[in-house]
Amino acid sequence: MNSLTIRRGVIAATAAAVLPFSLAACSDSDGDTKAAAPTSAAAADATPAEGATAADAPFGPACASVPKEGAGSFGGMAMDPVATAASNNPALSTLVAAVQKAGLVDTLNNAENITVFAPTDDAFAKIPKADLDKVLADKATLTKILTYHVVGRKLAPAQLENGSFETLQKSTITTKGSGQDYTVNDTSKVVCGNVKTANANVYIVDTVLMPK
Repeated sequence: MNSLTIRRGVIAATAAAVLPFSLAACSDSDGDTKAAAPTSAAAADATPAEGATAADAPFGPACASVPKEGAGSFGGMAMDPVATAASNNPALSTLVAAVQKAGLVDTLNNAENITVFAPTDDAFAKIPKADLDKVLADKATLTKILTYHVVGRKLAPAQLENGSFETLQKSTITTKGSGQDYTVNDTSKVVCGNVKTANANVYIVDTVLMPK
């Protein structure tokens, strides 16, 4: 046997050993061939998406009090329309009661792509009790105040940096700030922002907004 024959035999044996291994690496358990695994450069393309998800998370000091699981958690609220989601958040009980008294539950739940600036219970507590009771008993005034907290489109945090938006009450609110620090109408601080519900972006605020 000459040297050429020997070299051909070595090449054939090597190919026979390597080829099945290569196909196995590109096949699933059913034997279907798959594309080769993405290169490190292709995998790096996923990094911006992961970063976007992190940037899209809720932010603010009051977010720490949101339940970690269940219907009142961020994940649970994202599954429900906004009025229902708010009813599962213990810090928004006064707002929920006001929405119910105004008959706005279905209106908010059936709206599409809205933004709600949601005052906490502590925000309502800043209003003298006699005044708050009077407002809660006056459906027309209550509706005017509550719809002033709603904008008819979803607002991302970056849009709040220097914003002016018409509300469902037909008046305008203004926002300013950056990063994770935003103020509405120069008086109300966003204490937990960018909370997602099934139909709304929610910014929980520390002061009730009053239309002019």
